[in-house]
Amino acid sequence: MTDPVSLAGKTALVTGGAKRIGAATCLALAKAGSNVVVHYRHSAEEAKTLRGRLETAGVSAWTAQADLAESGGADRAWEAALRQAGHIDFLVNSASIFPTQTLTEMTPEDVHRNLDVNALAPMLLCRRFAEQKREGAIVNLLDTRAFDYDRNHVPYHLSKRMLFTLTRIMAVEYAPSVRVNAVAPGLILPPEGKDQAYLEQLRETNPLHRIGSPEDVAEAVLFLLRSSFMTGQVLLVDGGRHLHGSMYG
Repeated sequence: MTDPVSLAGKTALVTGGAKRIGAATCLALAKAGSNVVVHYRHSAEEAKTLRGRLETAGVSAWTAQADLAESGGADRAWEAALRQAGHIDFLVNSASIFPTQTLTEMTPEDVHRNLDVNALAPMLLCRRFAEQKREGAIVNLLDTRAFDYDRNHVPYHLSKRMLFTLTRIMAVEYAPSVRVNAVAPGLILPPEGKDQAYLEQLRETNPLHRIGSPEDVAEAVLFLLRSSFMTGQVLLVDGGRHLHGSMYG
């Protein structure tokens, strides 16, 4: 029987780590004994506060600022993390954007921006991770909507579908030293600009008739980091939403 990978004493880079699911993942990693680099774009104060919480948990923590939408942003995030931490054992690609754009409304620029942040930046970071030539694991954050249809967020949907395909490609290309998996959350947090009522009206779209938590997603991420015989897999943390097969409004 293969022993689980120990997270204690390892170092993780979490993109979009200052807030929301990213922050919950950082805290879960620290609780498991991992040092953490918290990447952020604009959330400097949140990143600084979280760093303090992580250090209080007894691990080393750093922050790294970079805009993943900019050319060279992924490289800047990686270099800042490597400069401070020395090496990275785990990479969690949590940063994303979620603009509302239908097929009729979207422009080519909208598609490019979503792809840049949600798919290409993770791919570039994964490539830099693999270039270390050391064993490790990557978890990409997808979305359960990527396996269904989301007519109100078409560029986002396309970008997450691309990241899903990249996850499978990289799981083959970076094996055997690097495992690449993904987690696809469902109803966890309201999008920016929405409140809890947005989620409440959707709670019965999954068989469990409830809303998940960022900690549910973080635990799935840690499970994949620990699972030494899993690669190319996607865990759907969505209350069974994917079983319905019906469209989101």
